[in-house]
Amino acid sequence: MDNQADVREFLTSRRERITPERAGLPAGGNRKVAGLRRSEVATLAGVSVEYYTKLERGQISGASPEVLDSLARALQLDEAERAHLFDLANAASPVARPRKRRSGKGWAPSPGLQWALDGFTAGPAFVRNGRMDLLAVNPLARAFYTELYDMPGQPPNIARHAFLDPRAYDFYPDWEGFADITVAILRTEAARDPHNKELHDLIGELSTRSDEFRTRWGKHNVRHHGSGFKTFRHPVVGEMTLAYEGMDMEAHHGLTFTVYTAEPGSKSEEAMRLLASWAASTVGVGRAELGA
Repeated sequence: MDNQADVREFLTSRRERITPERAGLPAGGNRKVAGLRRSEVATLAGVSVEYYTKLERGQISGASPEVLDSLARALQLDEAERAHLFDLANAASPVARPRKRRSGKGWAPSPGLQWALDGFTAGPAFVRNGRMDLLAVNPLARAFYTELYDMPGQPPNIARHAFLDPRAYDFYPDWEGFADITVAILRTEAARDPHNKELHDLIGELSTRSDEFRTRWGKHNVRHHGSGFKTFRHPVVGEMTLAYEGMDMEAHHGLTFTVYTAEPGSKSEEAMRLLASWAASTVGVGRAELGA
């Protein structure tokens, strides 16, 4: 992927969203640019206009951590955006390279990991990689993501389902919000792992086949995705609001262990019990089908 273009578009988009008032600067009368001027960002970051202009043109290789920190403060980047800026700078360096992350190609869960997944019976539990492939699941996750498993291509992929399967609009009641999060996760991962061919192939496929994805990709939004609540509308058991927790796997860099649970005593918990019953009685969700 074109690192200089990514740097240029990211810095430009962050600069354009900050008003002078938000930055504590006088607004002035005749402003011809959205957000801050380059000279204003340079002043806030404590660098020369010439140097900031060079950075915004994508020539970020060699920028020191101190400069990147100052730039992040000037542009009021959040934690995820700051990390993204450092990832972009690292990817541009001819020397430093990001720690290799697992694509999932050829990877299989150890027996112990699969036992841990299967032992979680309160809700879906699964392992995914940065491009959102489902690499290992428990029976409830297999039943929960049943639509992903009947799409062509393997392994099943959350992003491909969200943007290329019309059923996703029903599965995610807040499809717009979920789509924003999905693209932000992929954008974050693309900077962390800039040499991952499988990830870039997926981004290229989605950009070619989905206008919704392509528009969101151009916004350069990023995020850290660890915990929260999501609402789903499962085709068999109906609507569920679930809490989720995602945990990075130290033994398998680049993989995330995620669990979903319903609030005790809620209608969502009742729906989850129905899903478990359906999973247990439906052919094709046994351990052999899960690849365990």
